[in-house]
Amino acid sequence: MSASSPSGVVLPPLRDVIRKHGLAAKKSLGQNFILDLNLTGKIARQAGSFEGRTVVEIGPGPGGLTRALLTEGAQHLIAIERDARCLEALAEIQAAWPGALTVHNADALDIDYDTLSTAPIRIVANLPYSVATQLLIDWLTPEQWPTFWESMTLMFQREVAERIVASPGTKAYGRLAVLAQWRSHPKIVMTLPPEAFTPAPKVESAVVHFTPIDAPERVVSVRALERVTAAAFGQRRKMLRASLKQLRPDAEEIVASCGIDPRQRAEEIPVEGFCDLANAFAS
Repeated sequence: MSASSPSGVVLPPLRDVIRKHGLAAKKSLGQNFILDLNLTGKIARQAGSFEGRTVVEIGPGPGGLTRALLTEGAQHLIAIERDARCLEALAEIQAAWPGALTVHNADALDIDYDTLSTAPIRIVANLPYSVATQLLIDWLTPEQWPTFWESMTLMFQREVAERIVASPGTKAYGRLAVLAQWRSHPKIVMTLPPEAFTPAPKVESAVVHFTPIDAPERVVSVRALERVTAAAFGQRRKMLRASLKQLRPDAEEIVASCGIDPRQRAEEIPVEGFCDLANAFAS
């Protein structure tokens, strides 16, 4: 399917773009492209209204989701693409939507997102699998909160998405769920089969929409929470009195002081409980 822009330029199908610019997906960059423009449009709509907002896309590749975001009304879209091979294809989209698309040829892990825009930012991205989890943790754990993003609509491997939204007491519940649910409301809004991508990965994928909690119920140091969750879930089969002993020799007494049974395991403790533990161990 081709795409027409407000300028009247008709962009070629994405398969032709990939062929023209030699954009075969690189496994080393975690690239898997979505070529169905109906599907990318559906993903873009999960992010809500773009009016008065800056949209940030990570890893646009040949520009399938980029086109959809612009078609759905993004008036200021910032695309961050590490792969220089994709720049010519993105330049064609820039020409079709004059003034709407800014492209940064950079590693998404190195960007100072606080300086990108003064307008509210919505992040919408089919994240490269190789950096998806690290980017998410970075965006969830700045010391200053509220942070730069107003919402995030992000593609992950389905297993990772399920870990993000997991509830206490389930096998998928872990450190990622605690960090995500402490400061945001994450929700899986779409699932995609492997054949939706080129090349097709070996696993299903899912889109997670995040809405930030401006004032989390528990105030806690990010580093303290990361430290406690890393210790607790690093030895998740052990009771807390044993797994947290690496942090303090009096771990059992500290856990009990939070109203938590030291014989419980990490997967049984809700987000609020981990916040209380982080504060107690930090003090």
